[in-house]
Amino acid sequence: MAEIYVSTDIETDGFMPGENSMLSLGSAAYLSDGRLLGTWSANFETLPGAGMDPSTAQFWAQQPLAWEACRRDLRAPAQAMPEYAAWLRALPGRPVFVGYPVTFDFMFVGWYLVRFARDNPFGFSAIDISSFAMAVLGREFRQTTKHHMPREWFDPTLPHTHVALDDALEQGALFMNLLAASRRREATGT
Repeated sequence: MAEIYVSTDIETDGFMPGENSMLSLGSAAYLSDGRLLGTWSANFETLPGAGMDPSTAQFWAQQPLAWEACRRDLRAPAQAMPEYAAWLRALPGRPVFVGYPVTFDFMFVGWYLVRFARDNPFGFSAIDISSFAMAVLGREFRQTTKHHMPREWFDPTLPHTHVALDDALEQGALFMNLLAASRRREATGT
């Protein structure tokens, strides 16, 4: 069964699933040749009893447009996450989570999937874009932030806006270009 790369970005009001809430989730599913299969996104109601981390509140105060975007058309996680799990299961292959950084985004998405859908179609399959770039570029991990990556890996028409679906598409394009660079490197032996 083919792997489907699901570039996923989230917005939250803190750092700990359950104590803080995932505010927005955006995913873009790609075939290994870079073709975009489709997208899914939702904004969520906050969790009962959860609060906002003070440093995250400061971040959001500096991002009023993105804050407004993730507070529109709110859905209950118990309604939206089973739909997301169904969307993932309907993809024409096995979904692989792709994130930047995967440790943060996957932690929230996995928690929400198990808590509200009782199903995590990703299982433990996740790729961190920085870690993959580390291998392709042959650099130390901290030298694989976006400003250290080759400009040709980025699509200038896809800005980073802190709107989950926008950022999922932006990093999906980055990942697909990184994957292509990796395959070229493998083919040429360099």
